Amino acid sequence: MRINAITNWAYGVTVVLTVLSGSAFILSANSANQERIAVEEHLAFDTLGEELALGAEERSDEARLYVMRGDERHLEAFHGKEGEERRREAAIKNARAQGASAAEMSALQDIEQDAEALDKIEAAAIQTYRSGDRVAAQQTLFGPEHDRLQTALLESVARFRDLTNARTSAALNDARLRSDWFGVVAKTMLGLTAALFLGVLYFVLRRRIAMPLMRMTGIVARLAKQDYAVEVPVDRRRDEIGEMNEAIQIFRTNGLERDRLDAERRLDQQTKDLILQMMHRLQACQTQSELADVVARFAPQIFPNLAGHLYIFNESRTLLTTAGSWLDPHQSAASFASSACWGLRRGRPHLSNRGHSDIACQHLVESNLAGLCVPLTAQGDTIGLLYFEERTDAVAQVETSRLYLELIAENIGLAVANLQLREKLTHLAVRDALTGLYNRRWLDETLNRHAREEAINPLVCLMIDIDHFKRFNDDFGHDAGDVVMQYVAQIVIDTVGGAGSAYRFGGEEFTVLLPGMTEAAGFDFAEQLRTRIGTAPLSHRGRILGSVAVSIGVASAPAGGTVPTLLTRADAALLNAKAGGRNMTVSASKLILSEARDLV
Repeated sequence: MRINAITNWAYGVTVVLTVLSGSAFILSANSANQERIAVEEHLAFDTLGEELALGAEERSDEARLYVMRGDERHLEAFHGKEGEERRREAAIKNARAQGASAAEMSALQDIEQDAEALDKIEAAAIQTYRSGDRVAAQQTLFGPEHDRLQTALLESVARFRDLTNARTSAALNDARLRSDWFGVVAKTMLGLTAALFLGVLYFVLRRRIAMPLMRMTGIVARLAKQDYAVEVPVDRRRDEIGEMNEAIQIFRTNGLERDRLDAERRLDQQTKDLILQMMHRLQACQTQSELADVVARFAPQIFPNLAGHLYIFNESRTLLTTAGSWLDPHQSAASFASSACWGLRRGRPHLSNRGHSDIACQHLVESNLAGLCVPLTAQGDTIGLLYFEERTDAVAQVETSRLYLELIAENIGLAVANLQLREKLTHLAVRDALTGLYNRRWLDETLNRHAREEAINPLVCLMIDIDHFKRFNDDFGHDAGDVVMQYVAQIVIDTVGGAGSAYRFGGEEFTVLLPGMTEAAGFDFAEQLRTRIGTAPLSHRGRILGSVAVSIGVASAPAGGTVPTLLTRADAALLNAKAGGRNMTVSASKLILSEARDLV
């Protein structure tokens, strides 16, 4: 029940009890007044009876004393009593108005008759005495008739007093009982009113209002400080306090929801900031290894519950290999064919193993964890794959973060495409288009760099020329000549490997730089290269081109001279090899010694 209704009911009941209590007190007071009136009536009738009895006896005594002593004082007293007698007679006449009953009035009439008879006898006796007959007067006052009348008078008075005592005592008892009963009723009503008031104070004001308000005050104070962790006790009361409690619960729920939204917004903003930072660094990357390192560093910060791989296509675009990883993913293979991924087949993101509602990619192991494959595309061309998988101790984040994952994949794809395009442009700028070797411009830059380090590292230079190259062009066509140059360039690349770098100097001439190698070791390396080139016959379009021979000139720096003269000295040695019959290796230092001997 609502507090307002309880208060109204309590107020109404209190008013009713108060009215009843007041009425009972009024009735009790009336009963007490009636009791007082009954007591006064009882005393009045009792006094009247007593006065009647005493008055008759006193007049008789005065009359007797007068006839006995002859003292006029007694006669005066006898006549004085007549005034009182008349007043008593008036009181007897007013007795009916005072509530005397019929029996009492009959007794009063008997008293009045007896008193009058007695008065006549006494008056006659006095008159007889005054006439001189004292004995007769005494006989009359002390005779049997006087005694009879006096006795009858006293009996009538006694009967009157008994009647009045019985009636007034009954009325007095009734009035007392009514007064006591109404007093008890009034006190009971007053007690009920007090109990109701105390009950309202305790159960309504304290239990239903004060205590809940005190409890809610602390809760509201904590909520005002945005401490939404405070627990609001469930109160199912359907009253004003219950409504306040429900409003506080709603306020707390809204506060928690607002905090959750703020936390999500801050997390979302943090994610956006990290993505923006990663994009800025992706744009500044110069190699794919730098790009893979940036992705591996920022991806765990953006998505701490998602492990992953960055895959890049190989040059033949048939195989994807891992360029970078983070948080130790274990579902996807390190490399796989492009046909093993449904995301690459469909050209759009593909979610695997989420409730087995869709087919899983073949490069994934069987697992209940979700894996998302997002193709890396740029200008409609697929260049790689970004793979994410849930960690075993994490909640599902693939679906909730899918938009950001696709955004990151799009930017990574653009960055990879830009790097590949930059590498292609760089390749075109420093590589020879036919042979794939570095070009002459890159050779000059490399020699200039070594010239600055001449006093530190030794350097060997090989100048290589294909013998009778014009014969291949004349006899088999320029296509065959291109095949011969590509063949020689490939053997040079395979032989040099990581020991140095190979360049196309121009025409059918090639240059090899071997840092950290002596001229003698360079000569042995040149002989090994010349032997490998000349050992295998070459064919083109079903026609045997024959074996290919090369002449090689070897020079070194700084032992044989300076780096700026390195090409000149190696070229001189090459010319000497060609002049000496071709298909040979000539060292510049030996050529110098030979020229010195000729001069001597």
